[in-house]
Amino acid sequence: MEAPASLITAREGTTLVVTLNRPEVRNALDAELMDALRGLWRDDEALAGIRAIVVTGAGPGFCGGADVSMLAGDRAEAAPTAAEELSFLPGDQVDRPVIVAVNGVCAGAGLHFVADADIVLAAEAASFLDPHVNVGQVTALEPLTLRLRMRPDVLMRMALLGRGERLGAAAAREAGLVSEVVADDELLPRALELAAAIGESSPAAVRASRRVLREFEESLLGEHLEAGWAAIREHWDHPDAKEGPRAFRERRPPRWSEE
Repeated sequence: MEAPASLITAREGTTLVVTLNRPEVRNALDAELMDALRGLWRDDEALAGIRAIVVTGAGPGFCGGADVSMLAGDRAEAAPTAAEELSFLPGDQVDRPVIVAVNGVCAGAGLHFVADADIVLAAEAASFLDPHVNVGQVTALEPLTLRLRMRPDVLMRMALLGRGERLGAAAAREAGLVSEVVADDELLPRALELAAAIGESSPAAVRASRRVLREFEESLLGEHLEAGWAAIREHWDHPDAKEGPRAFRERRPPRWSEE
């Protein structure tokens, strides 16, 4: 499968390095990039011999969230379930451990990769925020999936304050959002080091151990994610859901409705 320019893949021994490559927009997710990711996780040839996956971003940002064009566009083709919507993430699509290496800003939908990962590393330059409410969108999937991984008080601040609650790398580690912070130039080498260590263990034992933990999380979150996705889709009919992206594009304060 030939990936678009917005997605770069490379093999490092038994590790597949996947790089989000839209640096001009901080690797924001658009339909093409998300479809390319979905195709990659289904590509048996690309995953042959791979024992761990590292996901990172090109340029100074990791992932700036959903491209504003998606937020403002027609969503008639949106996935009917949360599971389908989130199928661009590797966690439930592959049976290999996933390491996410956050090299810069990780905002909004970029937090999906953090919540989906088995191990999360952050560069010292990394930062984390959830600006959904600032652009008139409901934040439901990211907070739910992060709820099992980080301090609930910090998570609530991120969800309600939006851009007003940005965590630096050290604060993210203290809150449990990431497990390790390293110097910027050591981020990818450290991720590859951990991936190689995973590759030295029994692949069957690693897969089974990981599956037990992930199935436990799914049993706790599954129905709540579907409820969250329903809330997100219902809100799309609210005027604020269009006003937020419009104001963002026009670089003006949004004019929210009263209800």
